[in-house]
Amino acid sequence: TPNNLLKDKENDNKIVENKPNKNLHEINEISDLVNLIAKHNSFRKKTANKFVLNEGNTQSKLMIIGDTPTEKEEKEGKPFAGEVGQLLNKMLSAIHLEREDIYITNVIPWKHPRNENPTEEEILEFMPYLQRQIEIIKPSYLYLLGSTAVKTVLSTPLHLDKLRGKWHQYKSINLNTSIEVLVSYHPAFLLKSPNYKKEAWADLQMLQKKLNDK
Repeated sequence: TPNNLLKDKENDNKIVENKPNKNLHEINEISDLVNLIAKHNSFRKKTANKFVLNEGNTQSKLMIIGDTPTEKEEKEGKPFAGEVGQLLNKMLSAIHLEREDIYITNVIPWKHPRNENPTEEEILEFMPYLQRQIEIIKPSYLYLLGSTAVKTVLSTPLHLDKLRGKWHQYKSINLNTSIEVLVSYHPAFLLKSPNYKKEAWADLQMLQKKLNDK
């Protein structure tokens, strides 16, 4: 509501004491996990119009993780929508992948009222939910698009530029094997900074090679 939008920044970003369910590891269905996340008491819910988290093939060996919903994503109700989604689709098509065959999710399912990046506290707040998504999907590869996804999955202060161009490992006590992780730029960033598309294409080629070698 308008009143919520007028609240000062300090109060707006205050994290409500809201820890993930202690039995999170007992949830084995994505639909059940999504329902739990939707009940999470985030300040973003007060101004967001729609819950936007995941879509795609839950049996996929590739899982793409984005940051937070844009205004267009919120309007369409799905991650990577509008121009951002069109660019992602072109990127995937360039390496012979179809979007519907892949599992796609966001770190945070609600749009920020001022489109600000998540705080460190928010990343820690939503990290357990993303970790459980990964454990349920059990992909062979994670493709992280954007700094929020990188910070959440790899738990590193290093800038995305320092992490892309090489493969990383994601491990969890609830997974029998480690998952290979590739980092790249979010399509929204590439639309604003097209000079980085060369690096993004190199990352896509790395992903394609890994998928073809499997």
